[in-house]
Amino acid sequence: MSDLPRRAVTRSAKLATLPLGFAGRTAIGLGKRLGGKSAEIVAQEVQQRTADQVFKVLGELKGGAMKLGQALSIFEAALPPEIVGPYRATLTKLQDAAPPLPVATVHKVLAEQLGDDWRENFRSFDDQPTAAASIGQVHKAVWHDGREVAVKIQYPGAGKALLGDFTQLARLGKLFGVLLPGLDMKSVLSELRERIEEELDYLREAHAQHAFAGEFHGDPDFLVPDVVAANEMVLVTEWMDGVPLSRIITEGTKEERDRAGLLFVRFLFCSPARVGLLHADPHPGNFRMLPDGRLGVLDFGAVNRLPDGYPRVFGQLMRIFNHGDMESVVTGLRQEGFIRPEIEIDPDALRAFLAPYVEPTAVEEFTFSREWLQTQAASVADLRPGNVVRQLNLPASYVLIHRVHAAGVGVLCQLNTTARFRDEVIRWVPGFSDDPDDQPDGKALAIS
Repeated sequence: MSDLPRRAVTRSAKLATLPLGFAGRTAIGLGKRLGGKSAEIVAQEVQQRTADQVFKVLGELKGGAMKLGQALSIFEAALPPEIVGPYRATLTKLQDAAPPLPVATVHKVLAEQLGDDWRENFRSFDDQPTAAASIGQVHKAVWHDGREVAVKIQYPGAGKALLGDFTQLARLGKLFGVLLPGLDMKSVLSELRERIEEELDYLREAHAQHAFAGEFHGDPDFLVPDVVAANEMVLVTEWMDGVPLSRIITEGTKEERDRAGLLFVRFLFCSPARVGLLHADPHPGNFRMLPDGRLGVLDFGAVNRLPDGYPRVFGQLMRIFNHGDMESVVTGLRQEGFIRPEIEIDPDALRAFLAPYVEPTAVEEFTFSREWLQTQAASVADLRPGNVVRQLNLPASYVLIHRVHAAGVGVLCQLNTTARFRDEVIRWVPGFSDDPDDQPDGKALAIS
């Protein structure tokens, strides 16, 4: 991976440009104010230039900085498209262009993790990876008992690079405060670091995937490949074919896209209730539509532990939002830490921001589309000091939940799915409906 800035000195130097650039822009801003420009105009200029540099530098790095950049993408609606557009393109390029490990390195990791006789575990092993990600790559093989398996191998040094980035980024709290003054960046970084540490531990991932596989074994809607073997840097699971959700998005019929979208939502909502875990990486590449109509699910490195299911207040606030009581919504969000005490917020602007997450639950059937999402985002896509997105905080306990919902809405809009999403929320999210008559009948919801 020599073409990526992986060495610590190079990475630190790139990250160090962020606070230096901020200090320079602040000095320039002060000069402009002395020259007669209004404080608001100067502040907006500083914010835009700061955002430009933050996303440029984060986009050039792979590892912890890129993970943070992906987390900050939650707040892309607060930044103008000329800033986040090139940043998203950079992330996509990095993810698509991850070079595979040399074969010798693959064999070395397998020997270190599985023993010098690692080949005895396999009837065959394909040295060419079938997929690559930010911290590892996947190989297809045949286990010694004849089962086809996926062998996930972590890049050597990936963990050190990831955690090193977070150490650097933790020092940039003031910088991110300029972009997102309502956000407690320190707690967000702490939560993300803990989740990244978990994602680096393939044994932990194996336990999570086995829990999902056990709960959904024989399920009519879902298939999760079970774990065959695991170590800290190698994870062997049952192989699963199927059509990637990304191909359903581009080539699927309307019926196929509707079914895929509804199953996608059902899996995300029912998992906390059934498994006590939330799959926290709802990327289309992690889902497959199987020939029998089930949705196959992969990659359990990022999970959110919700032993009691979704927080009840989550469902209650959605229900209150649908009833139009924004005063109570604001009060509830303050109590949960989404709005910090010193922040004043415009209820109408907050309603516009929350609509994409709640509106689909207000009607019996809803259609997600790119056009709908663009319309919803238009009202908050600027850098003015009153921008509601920049005023919101993200409590640590909700970091992954919000990440899942933000990404999930994007996937559903790509699918252009029409379905009865409200029924899924009623069934699986506590507090959304306290009326027994509003509960759907039957143990499982049928897809017509």
